Amino acid sequence: MKMNIAYPATGLQKILEIDDEAKLQNLYERRMAQEVDGGILGEEWAGYVLRITGGNDKQGFPMKQGVLTNTRVRLLLTKGSGCYRPRRVGERKRASVRGCIVSHDLSVLNLVVTKKGPAEIAGLTDGDAPRRLGPKRANKIRSLFNLTKEDDVRKYVISRKFTKKNGKEVRKAPHIQRLVTPLTLQRKRARASAKKAGVVASAKEAAEYKKVVAQRLAEQKEARRSAISKRRSSRKSKKEASA
Repeated sequence: MKMNIAYPATGLQKILEIDDEAKLQNLYERRMAQEVDGGILGEEWAGYVLRITGGNDKQGFPMKQGVLTNTRVRLLLTKGSGCYRPRRVGERKRASVRGCIVSHDLSVLNLVVTKKGPAEIAGLTDGDAPRRLGPKRANKIRSLFNLTKEDDVRKYVISRKFTKKNGKEVRKAPHIQRLVTPLTLQRKRARASAKKAGVVASAKEAAEYKKVVAQRLAEQKEARRSAISKRRSSRKSKKEASA
């Protein structure tokens, strides 16, 4: 079984191949999120504490937290349930996942170092792999560098420089998200003023429409009154002529 061990403090990972069944017996029947003594992997791991974060079986099916079995099961998965990414809104799918209990069917077991021991592990704790990508959101950049609202976030963006094939040196930096600048405030004011102007214009058009409707109704009433008066006068004239 392979052990994929990560150390967040340095950002490094190390893969161990363990075939000794006596060592693996100490990991069987353990669950995800449980912590184990690193000394079961060897003397150099004495004092280390490792947390089980997941794994995959020999067919590639991942372990799922909350499934209390050491076998493979088929579950109806939805968005946010883990081990499944829906392609459409509201989609569900019945898929095979591995339970959260460690068994001999696993091919890879993922572990994270939660406590470092006295000895250094080559390739895991003796080096450093800095983050290649920094935060992208403005507030997260502020929290990383302990900035205030008055500081310019654009000066603290983590960027990288590299040389292209044609020999030109290029600097790449992420496009800051949720950055409030005078231009964004101006656009916000423009949207608000456009909205207010639309409300005023619609109210004015509604008033004009009501005025036209009232005028048309008055004209219709006047035309009806004139038609009725004409009919009455014609009837009266006919009666007088017959008399």
